[in-house]
Amino acid sequence: MSNVQYGISPLTWTNDDMPELGGEIPLETCLSEMAEAGFTGTELGTKYPREPEVLIPLLEKHGLVLASGWYSGNLMTLTAEEEIAAMQDHIKLLKAAGCKAMVFGEVSNTVHGDINTPLSQRVILTMDEWKTYCEKLTTVAEYLLNEHDIKLSFHHHVGTICETEDDINIMMELTGDAVHLTLDTGHITYGGGNPVTMIKRWGHRIGHMHFKDLRLDVMKAARDADKSFLNAVLDGVFTVPGTGDVDYDDVFAALKERDYKGWLLVEAEQDPAKAHPLTYAKTAYENITGYANKYGL
Repeated sequence: MSNVQYGISPLTWTNDDMPELGGEIPLETCLSEMAEAGFTGTELGTKYPREPEVLIPLLEKHGLVLASGWYSGNLMTLTAEEEIAAMQDHIKLLKAAGCKAMVFGEVSNTVHGDINTPLSQRVILTMDEWKTYCEKLTTVAEYLLNEHDIKLSFHHHVGTICETEDDINIMMELTGDAVHLTLDTGHITYGGGNPVTMIKRWGHRIGHMHFKDLRLDVMKAARDADKSFLNAVLDGVFTVPGTGDVDYDDVFAALKERDYKGWLLVEAEQDPAKAHPLTYAKTAYENITGYANKYGL
């Protein structure tokens, strides 16, 4: 039995932040092509039904299971208790599907979903704000772990309060061990960091992995022009693993060193009109299974 499982997000087919990208592609096509490419898991997307009794049989029909699902957190504005109350339906779905991790991203003050706001306008927290935030985050994570056996796996994301290596380090240092990390190889690179550094430092608290590759020339041009996140996506900043500039040999060697167990989840926001989804999904599967086998994951 392998320690890792292979999944892919529906973002290769249809974009959550820009529904017009791939909006016309039916959910059935997404699911059947995921399975055709070789994947056994997926994550939630905007087209997915949220009722467990509808979603789970639909996934099973295609030989898929739910690996996790993004949760849009609002802990900058809510109390921990209010956030816990707000996430009950999401918890119910994850538990019914047997998910072990919740991908939690803070969106209350993000700029990543606004095509007209450049990334330079993102909110940067003071240390006091971080401390308050991390206390609340720890409370929510301890609840999830103790009551539901689900790891809150925080997703750092370009354009949010947690974008850089320093942001991640502060967040991890100021939270309790119940808070885990969804490490995203594309977002850490876009944020000026290195996924290997993060795996070596925080590997014991990585609850989930997102694999997207990144084209450095597109990223640099977007940064130089102070573009919004969504405009960079439209420019093709992200791609599937092994087709960009992230060094996945180093990433997989570090994961092996840390004895990572869990999902290897491909998540590459692209314009499906420019990047044919099934072609890229097959390439992604071939590449990440190749790296995982090479390093004995």
